[in-house]
Amino acid sequence: MMIFDNAFFINGTAYAGKSTMIRLLAEKHDGIACEENYHNTLLPELNREEFPALTYTRDLHDWHDFVRRSPETYEAWYDAVSRECEILELRILQKVCAQGRRVFVDTNISLETLKSIARPQHVLIMLADPEVSVRRFFERPDREKQFLYRLLTEEEHPEQAMENFRQGLMRINSPQRYERFLHSGFTVIQRDDNRSIEATLALVEKAFGLM
Repeated sequence: MMIFDNAFFINGTAYAGKSTMIRLLAEKHDGIACEENYHNTLLPELNREEFPALTYTRDLHDWHDFVRRSPETYEAWYDAVSRECEILELRILQKVCAQGRRVFVDTNISLETLKSIARPQHVLIMLADPEVSVRRFFERPDREKQFLYRLLTEEEHPEQAMENFRQGLMRINSPQRYERFLHSGFTVIQRDDNRSIEATLALVEKAFGLM
């Protein structure tokens, strides 16, 4: 597997600041930002048999079915999406990195694959407390999360529906997943609400050797 010498990857948990750092790094260092879900550019052309998890939402007719799934089903789908995203990300990165500029990637690529495609100093893990990732899920104003929130409030028993969905979020933001990232062997930056965005960016640049 090829090494992406000019790519810098940030993986980790939700609400850790990955998206913000990718955007700021690209702006400051004249790079290319592969932001969250950048693989969606390939979504329309995907074959549902080859990519069943990604095309599940693409071809979904009633989105209430999405929020009604069991926590176990939600977790299994989430993990399948991550595996399928990795395939698409690697396809895209071959073309993007060939441009020769620095590429900053908010990634779904697994820890195991990152160890084989990136220099160790080009991978950073950003973590937020698992409880924060669950509790603040609907606090973001982005359209996708507010759409899901509305679906849950439309259910016959909205409180039960919300708790069912929350249990799914707890599974994909579990302490076990957090620990796996924490002990991955890559540099880790943990969320600190008392640290400014500028200070966090300085830590990220130092980790990547971009100071």
